[in-house]
This record gives sequence, structure tokens and C-alpha cells, in this order.
Amino acid sequence: MNKIISLCLATLSLTAVVSLVARQRLQASDTQPVTIQFQGVAGDTLFRCGESYPLGRESILTTPADFRFYVSEVELIDTAGNAMPMTLEQDGQWQYQNVALLDFEDKTGACANGTTETRDRVTGTVPVGDYVGLRFTLGIPFALNHADAALAPSPLNLTSMWWNWRGGYKFVRIDLETGKMAASPSATKSEGGQGSHGGGHSGHGNGHPTGGAGFLIHLGSTGCQAAAGSQQPTACSNPNRVTVTFADFDPAANVVIADLAALVRDNTLMTNAPNTPVGCMSSPNDGDCLGIMHNFGLTFGGQATPGQTFFRMGDRTP
Repeated sequence: MNKIISLCLATLSLTAVVSLVARQRLQASDTQPVTIQFQGVAGDTLFRCGESYPLGRESILTTPADFRFYVSEVELIDTAGNAMPMTLEQDGQWQYQNVALLDFEDKTGACANGTTETRDRVTGTVPVGDYVGLRFTLGIPFALNHADAALAPSPLNLTSMWWNWRGGYKFVRIDLETGKMAASPSATKSEGGQGSHGGGHSGHGNGHPTGGAGFLIHLGSTGCQAAAGSQQPTACSNPNRVTVTFADFDPAANVVIADLAALVRDNTLMTNAPNTPVGCMSSPNDGDCLGIMHNFGLTFGGQATPGQTFFRMGDRTP
């Protein structure tokens, strides 16, 4: 009798294991992996630290010193026009929840304020389907934007990509050195550098660069109201998050191109509006931000954007 009972229990256990494996395989078969490739360029030239490019309205020879940005809420659009959220791989370094960091600098040349690692893709899964388009947000969702970067998981722990409790993160950090307005080490590094330890990022330093720091482009939320400076705000009058859509995009064949030249094409990089931060820090009263915000796809100073030009679609190379 005991042998019969033992045999039955063993059979039930084996059945349970087989059923669990079958369910896991079924769940896995309900999704498909996807990689969205990004590429940083200056016009038609691939971005590299240490290289200089003719940028701005006057084609001033410019050396980028930083080129990073956050994207979130990545979706693929199916043939019926439905947007399916992409579940991001939680890799402990570049992606957290629905936010991913793209990082084209490698801490060489003028990019001494960055990290040695680079990242040019967003990875994850979507439900099995036939997809024809892509949508994503440039920026970080409000719920994650106003946390303490010193306590946040990677990639939200980079304090060089963070302003303060009210403003939250810099969704985009692009630092440019121009001939006469070259970034001094003390100015650039006052915002903080960071190294990498293990699988994640370790952030150090904070604040804004000051004085003689070239032309800096830091996109983030402004007009964020809170009872005190160290408290999280309840809303921001200028969220400055941008939804980017490509109606015809194949992740296997296409790449998202982020173009520095297209972003600053309407700016004179050798001059700066009086009594304003160097470059564009997203201040609604900074005249240097007009062309840049429009090229990001944002209304600025009461003037509607003609449409974003920072991102465009290209073909993936083998």
C-alpha cells in the first residue's frame, strides 16, 4: 500500500513539474525579443569622442564632450495601429522599469566627464505580433523623475544626469566645446563624473557647470512646484517630455538616429544670451533654447514647434 501511495505521489510531482515547464514555455512563446538600435551622429558622420564637427548656424568647429539621453515608454505599433508596450530587460545597468539610458560617449578625449561603457540599444520583449512602427518618449516618467539619484537604481543613479528634487533628471545631456568658449575642466567636472562598478553605474558629484563651459544642452522638466526644495513636486508646468513616433519602422532593418547637427542647426554656438546659463538648460526665458526646443519637438516661448528633427530613422548596417 505504501509503495502505491509513494508511486502516486511521485507521479503527481512529476506531472506538476511537467505542467510548470509547459506553462513557462507557453508564456515564453507568447512574447518575442526585440532590440531597438540607436546611433549618435553629427550630420552624416558617426559620433566619436575626440572628434570635431562643423555645427550650428555658422558651422563652427565643435567638439562634443558628452552625449547621453534617457528614453522611456517604448512601444511597437502593429498593423492595426495598436501600440504594444515593450517590456524592457532589467539588466541592472542600462534599463530600469520602462526607462533606458542611451550613452554614446566613452570617457575618452573631451568626454572625460562620462563613463567608459557605451550603450546604443534598448532591449526587451513584446507580445508576438506583426509590427510596423515605433513610438517612444524622450525623457523619464514623472513618477521616476523626482527621486533621489543617490539612492536610485542604475541607470537612474547618475548624479551627472540629475538636477535636483524639483527638476529631476536631465533627460538629455549634450555638452559642446567650441573654440573660444572651450569647456574648462573645472567647469565641466563640477557637474560630476561617474565610474562603473560591477553591473551598474556609480554616480558622483552634482550641480551645474559654470563659466566658460562651451555650449551645454540639458533638457529636463521646469516649473516644478513643491512645498520645499527637498520635497518632490506634484506637477511641472513644463514637463519637456517628447513623444517620438516612426509610423514605418522595422527593428530588424532600421535604426533610430540622434543627430547633434540637426539639433543645433538654428543656434549660433559662439554666443550666449545675456544673463542666462551657458547654452540651453531648458529655462523658459532663455532665448538660446528656442531653436533647440523646437528641434526636440517642444513648444517654446508660446511658439509651436514645426516638428522634432533630433531623431530620424535610418537603415541598420550589418
